[in-house]
Amino acid sequence: MVAMPESRIARSAERGFTLLELMIVMVVIGLLAAIAIPSYTNNIRNAKEAVLREDLHTMRTAIDSYTVDKQKGPQSLDDLVQAGYLKVMPQDPFTHRTDTWIPVEGDTMITTDQTQPGITDVHSGAQQTSSEGTAYSTW
Repeated sequence: MVAMPESRIARSAERGFTLLELMIVMVVIGLLAAIAIPSYTNNIRNAKEAVLREDLHTMRTAIDSYTVDKQKGPQSLDDLVQAGYLKVMPQDPFTHRTDTWIPVEGDTMITTDQTQPGITDVHSGAQQTSSEGTAYSTW
């Protein structure tokens, strides 16, 4: 019988991982994912809310500027784009559409020079609830 070198015997016995080692690694990866995924989705939601706030602020400023400059309120949100107050109608970050904005028409005049009422405010058309507990459509 031929004797095998001792190093070759030890190397063949240590080849690969045991099932227990693989299970431990999988559990650790699962725990890390369970911690990271909720944080990731929360950060995505907060970013979308920040974009929505900024878009609403920009459109409200454009409505006010249009009303002061033209001495009448815009009759549609497209008037803001056509008159150059907005380059394009922003996309609602929750509905991913540009036609879901809800314009609010007012009967009162914003300025003393205003000759015709029109749109005074705008809201999101999203039906979801924000992280603050309020509906996006009330922002």
